[in-house]
Amino acid sequence: MQRLWSAFLLALVCLASLSLAAPTGSTSPFPMAKCHGFQLEEASIDEIQQQLASGKLTSRQLVQCYLDRITTVNPYLHAVIETNPDALAIADQLDKERAQGKVRGPLHGIPILVKDNIATDDKMNTTAGSYALLGNVVPRDAHVIALLRKAGAIILGKGNMSEWADIRANSYSEGWSARGGQTRNSYNLTQDPAGSSSGPAHAVSANLVTIAIGTETDGSVIAPAQRAGIIGIKPTVGLTSRDGVIPEAHSQDTVGAFGKTFKDAAYVLTAMHGVDPRDNATYAQQGHASKDYSQFVSNSSALKGVRIGIPWKRVWESSTTVNQYPQLFSAIAELRKAGAIIINNTNLPDIDDITPNPPGWNWQFKNGLGLDNQSEFTVVCYEFKQNLNTYLSELVSSPVRTLSDIVKFNDNHKSIEEQYFGQEVLAQCDSSPFSYETYIEAKAYVDNTTRAAGIDAALKNYKVQALLVPSDNFSPSTEIPAMAGYPMVTIPAGIDGWGVAFGLGLWGTAFSEPTLIKLGSAIDDTLKRRQVPTFLEHTATNIPINSEIGAY
Repeated sequence: MQRLWSAFLLALVCLASLSLAAPTGSTSPFPMAKCHGFQLEEASIDEIQQQLASGKLTSRQLVQCYLDRITTVNPYLHAVIETNPDALAIADQLDKERAQGKVRGPLHGIPILVKDNIATDDKMNTTAGSYALLGNVVPRDAHVIALLRKAGAIILGKGNMSEWADIRANSYSEGWSARGGQTRNSYNLTQDPAGSSSGPAHAVSANLVTIAIGTETDGSVIAPAQRAGIIGIKPTVGLTSRDGVIPEAHSQDTVGAFGKTFKDAAYVLTAMHGVDPRDNATYAQQGHASKDYSQFVSNSSALKGVRIGIPWKRVWESSTTVNQYPQLFSAIAELRKAGAIIINNTNLPDIDDITPNPPGWNWQFKNGLGLDNQSEFTVVCYEFKQNLNTYLSELVSSPVRTLSDIVKFNDNHKSIEEQYFGQEVLAQCDSSPFSYETYIEAKAYVDNTTRAAGIDAALKNYKVQALLVPSDNFSPSTEIPAMAGYPMVTIPAGIDGWGVAFGLGLWGTAFSEPTLIKLGSAIDDTLKRRQVPTFLEHTATNIPINSEIGAY
């Protein structure tokens, strides 16, 4: 078996040498001008901080350069749903603090974009992309926003997203919202941007902002990050508070970080994690969280002697990854050359029970198989109505107060809310199709098959530090850690035949972010495969981008 594996790997590596430079078209139609003499495009937080510390650049100038970039590119990309009218004033205040010798940390004076389902108690809206929530007043900043502000980050604006985080219809276009329109893939505007956090991810990739945050229930941090060719860190459920985040399912919801480097994303994770009395899940991080996740960022030397598993069954063998295999397997060869010990067939014992459906399934198809008491959707749908109604009830003022109100609003405003897609999933969850007993059975089934008998078993059985997977939003790669509530990171791995980025991911057990950041950054340092997007088909207007079901 090992000999066959090696031969297969060698053949794919040879093929990869012909396809690593997949067609990316001509030079970018949106070249980025220097920001007061500084090459801001692709700049890291550390590089920007050096400019700010030297006095060659101010936070006001930095914010203005990004606002100018948004003005130029966003009409095509639709990654930003609105900008903060107070961003320049906030930058002035932080510049004043710097001049007085006060620097709060690495995020001091750095702009950040946040997904439109994360509450900001300012002049911006928080709507999950829906007109139904336009004009609502939130009671306070989301906990993660309060922490980011405390760290000195400038909330630059709200990122566009799949409306209601994709839980609205059996057929839809990822990245579309009534308020923001269709988020475009920064590499090829005709292609799927992936996941509901598509706006923040592609804004970072397109250099509209330095860093961003998104949310994930299943795939919505990892999937858009990999399609945007950037780093995505999806934390363990409970490491980042969900207070003030328009919810989907408390069992799986988490707030994650986007950056073009692991260090940038780790800075964000460091700033926004912490215990929050308004989110009981965060108490679980006590004794497991780190004060500084950036300390775990490493280089290729960290791969020497590290055992990394390849869960082949139902994950790598997924047909949706076949066209990426040459570059994915050449990446594995590079990791081996760097000293990593790659262990094939580190399969999850219950993998067939975790994922009984083929890639591309939708809610209707899954429920039609009679899997309600084993279904992730049962858990998500049951929790969604209760969690959303609680969130809406706590708003200071709002045009809608329940999921039923939202369904009615959409029916009364079909021309703007249902011009392309229906809302059958919203209506299905509002009808409460699952009993409490069925929900409890499904929750126990999902937890056991993905945790003790899933990821944890594979890590223990094969004595590996992490599991390496394709970051594919149409396969179990994002589903399994999402259902487990476990962390995952994604690393740029190449460009496909459509000129779109894709990635490699790492799975770990609960609160294993230090390990995933260490190994992920070492892999990124080894591969160095991020490419700056060239915005192929930048005048495209097709909707839907891709009607296949993806991440939520």
